[in-house]
Amino acid sequence: MIMTILIILLVVIGYVVLTYNKLIAQIEAVRNNQKQIDIQLDRRFKVFESLINVVKKYMDYEQTTLKDVVALRNQAQQAKASGDEKTRIAAENKISDIAAKINLVFEQYPDLKANQNCLQLQEEIVSTENKLAYAKQSYNDSIETYNATKKSFFASWIVNLFRSKLNMDFAYWQLSEQKVAEQESYTVKL
Repeated sequence: MIMTILIILLVVIGYVVLTYNKLIAQIEAVRNNQKQIDIQLDRRFKVFESLINVVKKYMDYEQTTLKDVVALRNQAQQAKASGDEKTRIAAENKISDIAAKINLVFEQYPDLKANQNCLQLQEEIVSTENKLAYAKQSYNDSIETYNATKKSFFASWIVNLFRSKLNMDFAYWQLSEQKVAEQESYTVKL
């Protein structure tokens, strides 16, 4: 009888330890994915700076663009420092909107389109935006996995036992409401 109780107790303790460790690993995966987003955001900002330096002799647009990007980047950094992920996400999404509009501006400047440095930096912006989208998706997926695990039947009990360590609330990176509306109202024109 004592042996049976001891075995059951060991199984329960083992399950608690395994579940605790699994949740900690998932929290760390979310944090790592968030750092990957930060890397891509920093890369994007540096590419913007380089592009604007190349473009300066061609147009006045870059001064406004640079000011907007710097202001939004500062807003995002302040929000990150204060832990306000929603404000940070909104500011970074606005920078992505600026990146999307830059290609339209280049169409107005044939000399600029032909500039090799400019073309390379345009490609870098597109590449960085793609990497950023992938990093955001990976981050959101890791949050989804973590949330599903922490809400599962037995795991939720363990989360309640160790609330301060295991009950995290992460903000998702989402499309802005304007982007969602644009995508929902998109129609193919023939």
